[in-house]
Amino acid sequence: MHELGITRNIIAIVKENAHNHRVKRVTLEIGKLSAIMPDAIEFCFDICAQGTIVEGAKLEIIEVPGMARCQQCGVTFTVDKPFGICQCGSVGLDLITGEELKIREIEVEELCV
Repeated sequence: MHELGITRNIIAIVKENAHNHRVKRVTLEIGKLSAIMPDAIEFCFDICAQGTIVEGAKLEIIEVPGMARCQQCGVTFTVDKPFGICQCGSVGLDLITGEELKIREIEVEELCV
C-alpha cells in the first residue's frame, strides 16, 4: 500500500508549512487517474498524524475527474482511465486533469494573545 508513504509525506509537508500551529483541516485534491485510493489516504491520515500538530485535523478530499483533449480534433472529454479513444476515432490524447495529488489548503489555529 503506497498510500501509507504518501500520507506520511503529506503530514510532513503540512507540519513544515503550519509553522508549529495546530492544524485544524487539510484539503487534498486527488485525481481519479492518479492510482491513489482516497479511502486508503483517509485510513492512514489519523494514524500518521498521531503525536503531531496535525493530530485531530479534519481531512477533506476533493476527487478530480479525468479530462483529456484529443490531439486530432481538439475536443475535450472525461476519461476514467489514462488512455482511451475520442469520438473521432483518435487514440492520441493529452491528459488535462486527473493525475493530481495536491495539498490544496491547510487551516491552522492561531492563538490570539
